[in-house]
Amino acid sequence: MRIAVYPGSFDPVTNGHLDIILRAAELFDRVIVAVSCNPKKKPLFTIEERVEILREVLAPYKNVEVGSFEGLTVNFCRKVGARALIRGLRAISDFEREFQMALTNKKLMPELETVFLMAKAEYSFLSSSMVKELAYYGGCVDQFVPPLVEKKLREKYR
Repeated sequence: MRIAVYPGSFDPVTNGHLDIILRAAELFDRVIVAVSCNPKKKPLFTIEERVEILREVLAPYKNVEVGSFEGLTVNFCRKVGARALIRGLRAISDFEREFQMALTNKKLMPELETVFLMAKAEYSFLSSSMVKELAYYGGCVDQFVPPLVEKKLREKYR
């Protein structure tokens, strides 16, 4: 079975993330969307909220599951038996950091392959930070996130 992990903070999940997840689900037998707990970041949603939102949004996709982890991504990949790590690239500016991470992960876990999926043009500018800022100021985010995420953002910023 070909297992891939798509790690990230997903605070919140955007349509760009969903596009990468669904495309990865066509390439792999099982895709695990892994919500990372990064103590350096100040998330809007708790890790439990992010996992719950992702599980609800991704429920129709039978080969996609959601988990969470702390620590090194490669340790999570080992734990779940993943041989591929999915990373989305929006712009050339993403590549340098992602390339460094891929090489580091390869040193730590030689059997793990990083698979880069390019964002579709309509999502190339999209980020969770931009969505949160837009929602904070009362902007319409319905074209950037699933309806559940839009609802949760409105609740947070009431």
